[in-house]
Amino acid sequence: MHIMSLALGGCIKGPPVNYGLTEDTGGHIAYILGEMAALARHPKVESAEIVTRLFEEPELGASYARPVEILPSGVTITRIDSGNRRYLAKEALAHDRRAFVRALITELRDRPRLPDLIHAHFADAADVACQIRAELGIPFVYTAHSLAIDKRDAVAGSDARGLRQRIAEEQRAIDCADAIVASSRDECERQLLRYDRVDPTTIHRLRPGVAIPEDQPDLEPARALIAPFLREPSLPIILAIARPVHKKNLVALVEAFGQNPALRSQANLVILAGLRRGLESGESEQRAVLADLTDAIDRHNLYGSVAYPPRHTQDDVQSLYALASATGGVFVNPALTEPYGLTLVEAAAHGLPVVSTRNGGPNDIVADLEHGTLVDPVDTGAIASAVIDFLDNEEAWKTASTNGRTRCRSMSWDAYADGFVELALEITDSQPHQLLASAPRELLVCDIDNTLTGCRDGAQRLARYVQRRDGMSFCVATGRSLVEARRILREWHLPRPRVLITSVGSEIYWQTGSGLEADRDFAQYIEADWHADEVTRVLDGLNGLTPQPAVEQRRWKRSYFAAGDGLTSRVRKRLEDSGLKAKVIFSHGKLLDVLPLRAGKGAAMRHVAQKAGVVPEAVVAVGDSGNDLDMLRECRNAVLVSNYDEDLRDLVRDPGVYVARRAHAGGVLEGHLSHARRRRRAGEAARSAA
Repeated sequence: MHIMSLALGGCIKGPPVNYGLTEDTGGHIAYILGEMAALARHPKVESAEIVTRLFEEPELGASYARPVEILPSGVTITRIDSGNRRYLAKEALAHDRRAFVRALITELRDRPRLPDLIHAHFADAADVACQIRAELGIPFVYTAHSLAIDKRDAVAGSDARGLRQRIAEEQRAIDCADAIVASSRDECERQLLRYDRVDPTTIHRLRPGVAIPEDQPDLEPARALIAPFLREPSLPIILAIARPVHKKNLVALVEAFGQNPALRSQANLVILAGLRRGLESGESEQRAVLADLTDAIDRHNLYGSVAYPPRHTQDDVQSLYALASATGGVFVNPALTEPYGLTLVEAAAHGLPVVSTRNGGPNDIVADLEHGTLVDPVDTGAIASAVIDFLDNEEAWKTASTNGRTRCRSMSWDAYADGFVELALEITDSQPHQLLASAPRELLVCDIDNTLTGCRDGAQRLARYVQRRDGMSFCVATGRSLVEARRILREWHLPRPRVLITSVGSEIYWQTGSGLEADRDFAQYIEADWHADEVTRVLDGLNGLTPQPAVEQRRWKRSYFAAGDGLTSRVRKRLEDSGLKAKVIFSHGKLLDVLPLRAGKGAAMRHVAQKAGVVPEAVVAVGDSGNDLDMLRECRNAVLVSNYDEDLRDLVRDPGVYVARRAHAGGVLEGHLSHARRRRRAGEAARSAA
């Protein structure tokens, strides 16, 4: 497979990259280089190529005028000459796009082999990719990186006309793309869904990787970089790394530091705000942000306590992460909104706790890694307090440091490449799977978390079994959303299900020849007597019940954290007293979901079996927790994996339930084989009797 990554803006070259050299030279370049290096290593990828603009600007460096650059990673960077050899940004880049498209299509027509897939970064590249697909038939994946619809809300005084144009261009990219890849749940399940005509089944979450330092970085480069600025360089470091643009909100961090005497007395502030040749150099927004930073430093008289070096290298950045960690410091991302937040993962890799904006992707990162605190980025007092909490609490600092360093190891570029290649093969597959292509004779319906997942070896044995088993359709039934279900299945290398029952049995998706399709019949069936807003209103303020984040709330599901004995019964009673018909499901000792009365995993499984023409005797359902209860009770061939929760203990005595000796996917396989043997013996006995 030949995969082409397409990006028009910024200064793209092989490492070391001068991040912050221009406003457009930001984190997306680290993403592209990491992604393509991992794809170049992947056994199913023959060629990994980055395509960008060629320009000649001596002050930016000579590399960008080279038509071809071969990187040590095996990645090729191809630079297309549009006829305009100036470095271009924003509007000027848009005006050059038509010439760039013509030059790129001409270059592609001259090649002996075309790319199999294009990965377009930002909406301008998606526009180029859309035109290439129209001319040459090459499908493409779109990654937005930073969506304007959130920037419009976050940044006061933004250029309204420019943002309207960008939002319209992003809408066209969403409409045109064969698939959309994003990094966080917030992007996938909130930001993108704010656009019109978005098909959720085209959205996929692939978590970017992070370079894990094999050895402790040398601390001396960092010490040398910041020493000229600081009176007491041995104090803990509060570190921020971001481009000097308004939405990164760096001035709020300076204000938080300057307004808090306790913070000023016990720490230093270090800000890497891109690269500059002076306060008057660079583009207009960069100059404005640097002027604001300097003004805040002046007003609070922070000289000797703040370091903001004008230049740095990537080695300096790694050294600074390590030095901040070694001094017991904290990394801060105060952005007004952050699409993802790769620096938070980089900080985690160095064992550096974080304080981050609560707006956007950091919600997912901090939830996954448990290495920091989320704050309102406009509340400078909250930012200062959260930092002080880590500086004053050694135990909390150590816990966050250990969590980040340990858990970020699951976020590798190789894992990303596995998921991307699987998606690429789905898109380019010339013989896609048909909807339950031949009528299945049996269904295997499995929960995901701690049922299919939990043991890598067991998951792979089950995957091989499912792929070999003729006549069986593999389905999943999960509390997770569609985006998260597909992410987990990819990360665990599990087979692509023919049917996905998601959001605790309130949504069903069928695999068809053209991708996934939502089951509208089921949606219409469960819609009766469902009043989501009334459920929210009635349960508001109930003691012990806390709404889960907005991304967990679905059209047919309201989700809460539950704490306290008897809370499930109180929720049911309050709903009944209010005349609301609903199903209440409690699981994992703390999660409570309210669904339409006709929804749930059991109802969804029954609907799928009936629609697929599979008799109840040929359905096997497997689970481990309370939200599987109705599905397991509904099924005549239920399986409890050995690691089942206390919520399901009563099922152990049910004669129709097989309790596996093995845990996780190994228990799924054991249980399915047991029920298959039992059905085979029953069939043989029936034939003998006849």
